[in-house]
Amino acid sequence: MSTIFSLKGKISIITGGGSGIGKAISILFAKQGSEVHLLDLDDNTSIATEEINAFQGKAFFHKCNVAQQGEIRTVVDSIIATANKIDILVNNAGIAHVGTIETTSEEDLVRLFNVNVKGMYNCMHEVIPVMKNTGGVILNLASVAALVGIPDRFAYSMTKGAVLGMTLSVAKDYIAHNIRCNSISPARVHTPFVDGFLKKNFPGKEKEMFEKLSKTQPIGRMGTPEEVAHLALYLCSDEAAFISGCDYPVDGGFVKLNN
Repeated sequence: MSTIFSLKGKISIITGGGSGIGKAISILFAKQGSEVHLLDLDDNTSIATEEINAFQGKAFFHKCNVAQQGEIRTVVDSIIATANKIDILVNNAGIAHVGTIETTSEEDLVRLFNVNVKGMYNCMHEVIPVMKNTGGVILNLASVAALVGIPDRFAYSMTKGAVLGMTLSVAKDYIAHNIRCNSISPARVHTPFVDGFLKKNFPGKEKEMFEKLSKTQPIGRMGTPEEVAHLALYLCSDEAAFISGCDYPVDGGFVKLNN
């Protein structure tokens, strides 16, 4: 374990920790010494905990729905009962949607809000009272969709814009309690979600659309979950102790270099 960016002795909660970006963050945090608690609806998350424990990391899987505050409260209480603290919360769980305002149903809008906005609220609502005792770090996963206009992403962009607002509000309200809150805004990152999205929406044209989506980023490719995880590690480590209330695009130049 490297001494720089060490998370030794830290207790971390990572939502959506079973795959993609969440899994990469979970594995990296465990390698840096943190006890990791993965929250997910998918039972396959337990595979990630097995991978972590295989290299003598320490990981626990909690099946729960972030949209249900009571379920989050139960998980937080169980962690406090054994660890007596929570140092890091990474709000990574989220879902996507394709559509303009006209093609977005009320049901779609509520579904995205419940996971992407209410889910983050639920986690922060339950964790912040614990962090107020010892300090801590909160990292929210936003998106470049909150920073620039992206076609056919009305509901998704709306929820990620709310993530930026929540990040600033929490950072301001709890800085005196030694709680830092930042966000990361990834562009397109190659995860199993992307593969599933292409298979569902572009059957038979997956390879063509993958290349097209990759080339929308000036760097010419999608990012990797590990690249996002490295930034997450920095922002959650003591080396970033002077940083709060900031959003960091991880986007291959998407926001600033697309003219």
